[in-house]
Amino acid sequence: MPLTIANLLKPEQIAHVPNGCLGSPFHERSSKINFSQSWQDWNGFLSANYYMDEHLEYFSTRNTCGLLDVSPMCKYRFKGPDAEAMLNRMVTRDVTKHPINSVQYNIWCTDAGRIVDDGTLFRLADDDFMLTCAEPGMDWFQLAAIGFNNVEITDMSPELAALAIQGPTSCALLKAMGFTGVENAKPFDIVKFPYLEGEIMISRTGFTGDLGYELWVDPKDAIALWDHIFSTGSIFGVQPLGLESLEKARLEAGFLSPYVDFHPALHTMDKGNDHSPFEMALSWIVNFKKGHFTGRAALLKEKQAGKHRRLLKLDIEGNKAAESAILYRDEACQKQIGYVTSAMWSPVVKANIALGLVEGKYADGPIYAEVYHQRELRWVRKVCKCTKQTKPFWAPARAKQTPPADT
Repeated sequence: MPLTIANLLKPEQIAHVPNGCLGSPFHERSSKINFSQSWQDWNGFLSANYYMDEHLEYFSTRNTCGLLDVSPMCKYRFKGPDAEAMLNRMVTRDVTKHPINSVQYNIWCTDAGRIVDDGTLFRLADDDFMLTCAEPGMDWFQLAAIGFNNVEITDMSPELAALAIQGPTSCALLKAMGFTGVENAKPFDIVKFPYLEGEIMISRTGFTGDLGYELWVDPKDAIALWDHIFSTGSIFGVQPLGLESLEKARLEAGFLSPYVDFHPALHTMDKGNDHSPFEMALSWIVNFKKGHFTGRAALLKEKQAGKHRRLLKLDIEGNKAAESAILYRDEACQKQIGYVTSAMWSPVVKANIALGLVEGKYADGPIYAEVYHQRELRWVRKVCKCTKQTKPFWAPARAKQTPPADT
């Protein structure tokens, strides 16, 4: 058959050519309540920026509960007799000490000790793990598995639909849905319940720093789960949550965001634009006692030198968000020492908060931010004193309370 425009296949007929972002397993429901139809691409899936009002959604995570579709997260399964040893060589925490039915935040690095990515590691059995992360990583995981013949790594992203329920009424809502006993789950625990014709896995995890849970189900049960939550949840103030409000909540909790607070090592072009765990204040999950892991030698050398940059939590005077501000060691702005990675005015903390990366030798001294903001279309410059914080900006007691209160 001659090749002509008339007999070319249409894009939707060619399986390997993407024809735009896909809808998540919840899209049939979430798209109907997204008044703005404001979406962004998250690993090839449509993810709501906000549904109606990002501020309303943000306050739901602090006063009632917000519901976020986290299905676009990448999910990988590591299964087999070598799974524990393989992961223990790849990540910085000691996987041999990771209890079954629990979740741990983890990172993995290059040989040079630079962060490849971060994510949450679920231990489901002695030889069975699930790793969730923000973007695809199969190529790295396959390289990390060299030398381990008895571990099977599979991309299970299409096999699980996931929702995050975050906020003070989240536990009460789950109990009302029939998940009796979920209140006994401690932070980072995993519990499972029969659900419809299958099973639902609930982890006490999230990205808001508040009381919250993440629900994992077969995609065929996604719509039923969504309807179950909203038919039960009105009395608990459940609201759909978009990524813009999530960004506020995660910064208040002091959580890191890739491509915002750190640049993954495999995607940097220039030397020094990637980051180490020590620079990102993640020394608490680098375990030198467990033996060899990828990046260990470089990280040990960096730790002993003690000259690395440091990501600091900053309370900045005034109420103008210090987005992209340059940081100085002096009020006259003569010596530049770093920059702000994330910033906002926090409604719940009532403070002008930020994360800032500074050169190590200046981290313990005074810090000033050069902030620009508009006033009736005119740009105004202001130099603001920064106060360092050692704890998360927002860490309510309910986030760790077991069992949590219902309100």
